Amino acid sequence: MLPLAALALTGSLLSACGSGNSGSENAGTATAAPGSSAKPAEATVLSMGMLPSIDEIPFIIAHEQGFDTEHGVNLDIQTFKSAKDRDAAFQAGKLDALSADLIAVAIYNNAGLDVKIASSTFGEFDLLTGSDDVKEVKDLKGKSLILSKNTSTEYTVATMLKQAGLTEDDIQVTEVPQIPTRLELLKNKKSDAAILPEPYVTMGETAGLRNLGSTVTAGINPFVLAVPQKAIDAKPEAIRAMYAAYDEAVDYMKSHDQSDYIDTIIKTVGYPEDLKDKIKVPAYTPAAQVDPKQVEEAFAWAKEKGLLTKDLTPEDVISDVQFKN
Repeated sequence: MLPLAALALTGSLLSACGSGNSGSENAGTATAAPGSSAKPAEATVLSMGMLPSIDEIPFIIAHEQGFDTEHGVNLDIQTFKSAKDRDAAFQAGKLDALSADLIAVAIYNNAGLDVKIASSTFGEFDLLTGSDDVKEVKDLKGKSLILSKNTSTEYTVATMLKQAGLTEDDIQVTEVPQIPTRLELLKNKKSDAAILPEPYVTMGETAGLRNLGSTVTAGINPFVLAVPQKAIDAKPEAIRAMYAAYDEAVDYMKSHDQSDYIDTIIKTVGYPEDLKDKIKVPAYTPAAQVDPKQVEEAFAWAKEKGLLTKDLTPEDVISDVQFKN
């Protein structure tokens, strides 16, 4: 039986893929014939549900710099404060793509939704502590830790504990879905550790919290761009154009000083203005498909937790709309 939280999520999403607003694709880059009074076709709109995190930044810059429309797609980026709000928009058929993670993809497909992975994205979770006697992950044995259960944050913690020779049974887990609350509890020593994304990692480190490791140091990347198969069928060219714009945004960030786009990052991710000089923009790379091994490992954990009861393979969920493995 699935945990109640997972049942609530999957139940709320059961109509998502069947009610998409994809429609038929416009001829994004077409132009009017000589002598014709017809107007050039507008760029195809691709609605994207994102969370305020670092994996959203290249998409935002691609849109703000106009790289998307140059390639014949208009990225309608909708930023949500929580995954719950994003999923509600997904359920209502308002999103063609969404920033998600491998655990969410497992849950979606377990609920009967045909949701594919179009690519990996560039996200990161970090494990922070304010406890003086916790110097590394193995020191968390018997300590308290804050996370959001049945999500990629719990998967990240489980992976880091395993690498340190511990299990989830060796720690005291407190569930706190709200990320700002996690940080405040940790700063006020109500817990020994917490798993957090940016900008809360930088905010925590600025407040004196110490970093015990991250998804990067653990060698995992659960972050993906998920796309309903219905949207892939309806807008394949728009999705490919989105990735062309994404890669152009990555090149833009490499060739420009951080000061040229730091205000966009502050606005998008939610960094406090006074941390402007402390922000470290990731070294983004061109978009690429998810590693099948990452999918296998995440799905294996989801099965252990009872979140995934079907036999899903990477081939079942990885799309070749842009990348072929």
